Amino acid sequence: MIDQKEAISEKVVLIGVITQKQNETKSQEYLDELDFLTLTAGGVVVKRFVQKMDKPNPKTFLGIGKLEEVKEFIQAHEIGTAIFDDELSAGQLRNIEAILDCKILDRTNLILDIFAQRAQTSSAKTQVELAQHQYLLPRLTRLWTHLDKQKGGIGMRGPGETEIETDRRIIRDKIDLLKKRLLTIDKQMAVQRKNRGKMVRVALVGYTNVGKSTLMNVISKSDVFAEDKLFATLDTTVRKVVIKNIPFLMTDTVGFIRKLPTQLVESFKSTLDEVREADLLLHVVDISHPNFEDQIASVNAVLADIKCDDKPTLMVFNKIDAFEHEIIEDDDLVTEKGKEHYTLQDWEKTWMNDYDVESIFISALNKDNLEDFKEKTYEEVKKIHIERFPYNDFLYYEYDEKE
Repeated sequence: MIDQKEAISEKVVLIGVITQKQNETKSQEYLDELDFLTLTAGGVVVKRFVQKMDKPNPKTFLGIGKLEEVKEFIQAHEIGTAIFDDELSAGQLRNIEAILDCKILDRTNLILDIFAQRAQTSSAKTQVELAQHQYLLPRLTRLWTHLDKQKGGIGMRGPGETEIETDRRIIRDKIDLLKKRLLTIDKQMAVQRKNRGKMVRVALVGYTNVGKSTLMNVISKSDVFAEDKLFATLDTTVRKVVIKNIPFLMTDTVGFIRKLPTQLVESFKSTLDEVREADLLLHVVDISHPNFEDQIASVNAVLADIKCDDKPTLMVFNKIDAFEHEIIEDDDLVTEKGKEHYTLQDWEKTWMNDYDVESIFISALNKDNLEDFKEKTYEEVKKIHIERFPYNDFLYYEYDEKE
């Protein structure tokens, strides 16, 4: 984990590639996100390096000439860290470190570091630690500084066992221990979920930094930590919410991200169980983000991975107060109207007419359209409630909610 005081002034260079699978636009988007991740971790990006190639070099990721260019810049500007936008293999890490002679991180390592900084509860800390050890195991090298605590005693080392083999065994033992601890936590959380009875469960899902926690605070009148940084919320928060005459449970979950490390998806199983057991998903989207449709696709991919893509869903397009669009001048007869020129009204028509899913456009921060959002959520919860309690029709006589 990066030391907070040191991280404030830690200078960083970012490194990405343009390949057949990842064009220039995509590469730029990923590096923008990596820049935000670096800021969240406490680093300052000084420069970006991008190389166009058919596919990354299996030994050094970049070409040798490009690495030499990066090395010269690092030495000239006293850069301490180079962060690569893709996951590096153990061999690539070792070779790049030997050439650049500075700290090398990849996207996965950076995300794990942010998670380690953000984890507050025992559950989140254990899940992050497990993901870190699973990431670390195949990447141990002879440069690995030896672990503080290792098993001793007769017969433990084995004939001719090297330091790195000892380290691997210690990490495997640690992984087993953490998995057992997580099993206990999973059982405790399962009991907690069972004890919540038959109340309808609503889960907030979405890309990281789209305003889920802000929306949770407004709706449940609670005080969930919210900040304009990636992964501000790691720990699942459950609150009881009442709209009109129906109480239900609302869950704020960890944000998703493109290229989410598989170790995190595995270790955050108990957090994602909250999504699996939800009756209704509120998919929150940052409409002001230029690539929000890609973010929707990334979230849907994770939901499909955990087999939750068929749940009733309400699309909540948030941050309409920050939305801006490009304008075509009246005398411009050349430029064709694209999605970048869509107004909010255009997007509303698009989502309400072209997609088979309920949607609402709001600003959780400014509380714009909040009553409409509550009404839509109420209607969706009510459908589930009627199915679950068919004889409770008398509950649903309408009345206005008093603030």
